[in-house]
Amino acid sequence: MNATIQNEAPDAQFASVQQKAARSSFYLAMRLMPAAQREAMFAIYAFCRAVDDIADDGRGTRSERQAALNEWRADLASLYAGTPPTRLGFLVQPVRQFALRLDDFLAVIDGMEMDVREDIVAPEPATLDLYCDRVASAVGRLSVKVFGMNEEQGFALAHDLGRALQLTNILRDLDEDAQLGRLYLPCDALDTAGITSRDPAAVLADPRLDNACRQLAALAHRHYANAQRLMALRPKGRIATPRLMGAVYSQILTEMEHTGWQAPRHRVSLSKLKLAQIVLANGLSR
Repeated sequence: MNATIQNEAPDAQFASVQQKAARSSFYLAMRLMPAAQREAMFAIYAFCRAVDDIADDGRGTRSERQAALNEWRADLASLYAGTPPTRLGFLVQPVRQFALRLDDFLAVIDGMEMDVREDIVAPEPATLDLYCDRVASAVGRLSVKVFGMNEEQGFALAHDLGRALQLTNILRDLDEDAQLGRLYLPCDALDTAGITSRDPAAVLADPRLDNACRQLAALAHRHYANAQRLMALRPKGRIATPRLMGAVYSQILTEMEHTGWQAPRHRVSLSKLKLAQIVLANGLSR
């Protein structure tokens, strides 16, 4: 989210966020929710976009971007102290209505800080898992509060579904991340595939890349399966949205497996017909 969005009035903020989100599967899932919950999810999305842009837009030095993240931390502290700054006005009602936790917002910033501090390249598996927890599962922990789930079941779902979605995005965005000097494929997958280089461009040109990617895809599928088992228990709350997100992105992952990760790659997306079929297959209730 850029400075224009941050400084707009709340109604303009949500209009801008919706416009950006309308091009993604996120928007389709959000349409399943009642108005109050939908607006809370857009507020969470707006926050995530704001801090994500600091990490990814390439503007400023690392120290300047670190300072910008620290400003968001300070603003969150003020929000939870009862004196919200103007640019966080869009979060006041969702935080109050759904008891969103400060720790989860801060975890998202911690994840962005991992990208700001240094470009992540072939991380250790534990580092990758921590990154996924911060940038994705923490968002899930915020979201399940909006969905009305209890914390035990909701946080368990956030753990697996968040990781599954983030791993899918990593496999989907290999080229875009490499342009930023990043490579999120873990070192053990590269080693198993026989890839010794840690240069993102060289790794993406290596014919053994497909093998490394399929290892990460298998891990993502395990997380999707765990999330699906949790949702099959029909926990309290509105699970239509996470169920649809899981179905859409697991299908995107399957499509990527069909096409493979050899160059030249193209960003996999689902047709409107396929999305409609997934919506019908997964239902619109709860």
